[in-house]
Amino acid sequence: MGTELRNERKAWSVLIVSTLAFTVCFMVWMMFGVIGIPIKKMLNLNATEFGLLTAMPVLTGSLIRVPLGIWTDKYGGRIVMACVMAITVPAIWLMSYATEYWHFLVIGLFVGLAGGSFSVGTPYVARWFPKNRQGMAMGVYGAGNSGAAVNKFVAPVLLVAFGWAMVPQVYAAIMLGTLVLFWFFSHSDPAHLVPSNVKFTDQLKALKDPKVLKYCQYYSIVFGGYVALSLWMVQYYVGEYGLDIRIAALLAACFSLPGGVLRAVGGVLSDKFGAHKVTWWVMWVSWVCLFLLSYPQTEFTVTTVDGPKTFQIGLNVYAFTALMGVLGVSWAFGKASVFKYISDDYPTNIGAISGIVGLAGGMGGFILPILFGALMDLTGIRSSAFMLMYGVVWVSLIWMYWTEVRKAEVMGSNAKPFSLQN
Repeated sequence: MGTELRNERKAWSVLIVSTLAFTVCFMVWMMFGVIGIPIKKMLNLNATEFGLLTAMPVLTGSLIRVPLGIWTDKYGGRIVMACVMAITVPAIWLMSYATEYWHFLVIGLFVGLAGGSFSVGTPYVARWFPKNRQGMAMGVYGAGNSGAAVNKFVAPVLLVAFGWAMVPQVYAAIMLGTLVLFWFFSHSDPAHLVPSNVKFTDQLKALKDPKVLKYCQYYSIVFGGYVALSLWMVQYYVGEYGLDIRIAALLAACFSLPGGVLRAVGGVLSDKFGAHKVTWWVMWVSWVCLFLLSYPQTEFTVTTVDGPKTFQIGLNVYAFTALMGVLGVSWAFGKASVFKYISDDYPTNIGAISGIVGLAGGMGGFILPILFGALMDLTGIRSSAFMLMYGVVWVSLIWMYWTEVRKAEVMGSNAKPFSLQN
């Protein structure tokens, strides 16, 4: 009994301090979403160049996820997470001394290593809990995505008060302090390691499973889209509605905050109702929200019996923010449900599979801001970003229907009744 109590205390200590570490890492990872706006003005960047600037940290944070997940299986999450955090501190600090566009791109690659922390913490915290609570554990840890919202609260204040260069300096100090806390309050358990005779290629064999590719597609929306829009929304509010950067960041946090914090709720729902049901409804809610968000500000003239009349159609800032909030909640649940799929299907290989799926989500977060910028430069329509996301959600809905829904009959005549007792 005493041993079980000690293990439970260790499990919760690991979960709490790992979630804190991930929140700080995500805050740093999303830094360009705010400081990129004055940098864009300083360097006279177009929308595509701005998209590339914000996406560079996401690139390395995505590419490093597979090896980090595998190293976590082999060496343990405590040492791998601490190393990742320690490596990023000098890069974050150097950001404040950058003056040229290429400086920001190169340093951004190193700062982006912080984004790889997700593939470390997910298997690390999951293995401290029994299977029926792993969805909750991964959901709580994943709530560290709310670092994107923390960035929107902290960075604009520092930027307005001291200039953009102060932001990376403060963030470097926060990362260093978090590293110290993490090291003293986290734990390791040799029983959680994958046996040393397991090879790199053995861990990657699951890539032959088409289910892994499907989960990658789902995650490229619920996480990749979340990252991309978190980076894009502040400048969207500034450009579309002419808001001050502080107000724009506050409203953008209405998407980022629930999109991160409520991931824990998504984990609990996935444990209770299953990953499939939660993911299916997440996709439909996303489809509706993105359809409405895609409609650009439109003015058209209709000839009536009394002569021509002009009408305007478009979302005002309040309706836009409300829809973004709903989308953020939906994607929070979806991020948790996708990883519940993984813990159910690959319980002995969570690190490698979560790294692969995390890579796909991160690459979505890298590619989408660049495409958002290119589409805006090409069409001049800001809402083209949502048009693109709407099309991507269509792909997932069709794929999910043919591979899962037709078998499960979630909406068919023989569907299992939805009940809180399920």
